[in-house]
Amino acid sequence: MKRLICMAALFTVFLTITACGNSQNGKNTDLQAENGMSLSVHPNMETEESIRSELVTESNTEVQTENPISEDSAIESVSQSETFDSGTMEYDTFENGVNEEENVEMKMNVRIGDINFTATLENNDATDAFMEMMETEPVVIQMSDYSGFEKVGSLGRSLPTINSQITTKAGDIVLYQGNQIVIFYGSNSWSYTRLGRIDDLTGWEDALGSKDVIVTFSLED
Repeated sequence: MKRLICMAALFTVFLTITACGNSQNGKNTDLQAENGMSLSVHPNMETEESIRSELVTESNTEVQTENPISEDSAIESVSQSETFDSGTMEYDTFENGVNEEENVEMKMNVRIGDINFTATLENNDATDAFMEMMETEPVVIQMSDYSGFEKVGSLGRSLPTINSQITTKAGDIVLYQGNQIVIFYGSNSWSYTRLGRIDDLTGWEDALGSKDVIVTFSLED
C-alpha cells in the first residue's frame, strides 16, 4: 500500500514538472514569436525608407531630365548678357559724348583799348555766323555811346536773328536789328538776340567810359 502511495506521489510530481515544462516552452515560443515579429517589422521599415529614398531620387532625376541646361544655352545666355552690357555702355558713351559737346562753352576775346576781356558766347545761329566772321579775321567795330548804359556799332552785315524781349545788364553783348552789336555797362529792356556775356566785369565800365570806343572781337587762341 505504501508502495502504491509513493508511486502515485512520484507520478503526480512527474505530471507537475511536465506541465511546468510545457508552460515554459509555450512562453518561450510566444516570446520568440513576438521577437520574430519585431525582427520582421524592422527590416520592413528599413525597406520602406529605402523605397521612399529611391522614389525621391528618381523624381529629382526626372525633373532634372525634363529641364536640362545645356552648355550651349549657358554660353548663349552669357553672350547675350555681354552684348546687352556692351550696347548699354556704347549708348552711355554716345550720350555722354553728346552731352559733353553740348556743354562745351564757346569763348571770344573782347578788346577795348589796351584792356582784354573774355566773353562766353550763346549757342545759336547768330553766334555761329559771328564766329565764322571772326575765324577769318578779328571783327573791329567803332562803337558810340547811347543813353549812358550801352555802346552800339554797325557790324557791316546782317546775321540770323532770334529776337526776344529781354532786360539786359552790364556785360551783356547782343545783336540789334540783325546788323548792330550792342554791349552794355548798364541795363535796358528791348527786343534783342543774345550773343554772349563778359565773364569778369572788373574794369568793364571804366574801359567803356562815356565816349566812343573801338572794340575788337576775336576768337580765343
